[in-house]
Amino acid sequence: MTPAGMHLAELNVGRLLAPTDDPRVAEFMAALDRVNGLGKRMPGFVWMMEGSGEPGTGNTEAKIEGDPQFVTNLTVWESVETLEHFVWNTVHRAFYERRAEWFEVLGRMHFVMWWVPAGHRPTLDEALERLAHLQANGDSDRAFGWSYLKEARLWRDHGCARHAAE
Repeated sequence: MTPAGMHLAELNVGRLLAPTDDPRVAEFMAALDRVNGLGKRMPGFVWMMEGSGEPGTGNTEAKIEGDPQFVTNLTVWESVETLEHFVWNTVHRAFYERRAEWFEVLGRMHFVMWWVPAGHRPTLDEALERLAHLQANGDSDRAFGWSYLKEARLWRDHGCARHAAE
């Protein structure tokens, strides 16, 4: 259950197999505007960190450690259920299931969620700190994955491996 006056923030970090203009990731890059646009129209969507605003770039311009192949997705949702619905019951799921075609397998946790006061827009630095906290300490009220949330059910139904689900 969403705590009163709070929204759910999430950060997902990936590292592309190739630079953003490489044909190996062209299909993913071409779908960014469509998938992100759908997310923004979903019930329960609150906010998304934007890149340059150029078509087909998504958040690919937010570099981590200066590496242009790291891409991030930082969003805020009204509830666990609304985020889950977008992730698992829309075209997003098809791209998630094909992630190995475009992204490296990261050897550590790359997804984190946490509660933010309604109206708060987290920064990438804030989100990366939450991810580091989760990597160092595991699930807690400060930073958590899907398994920490009792109301999260859809990710279990889709048989996510632990490394992919969190």
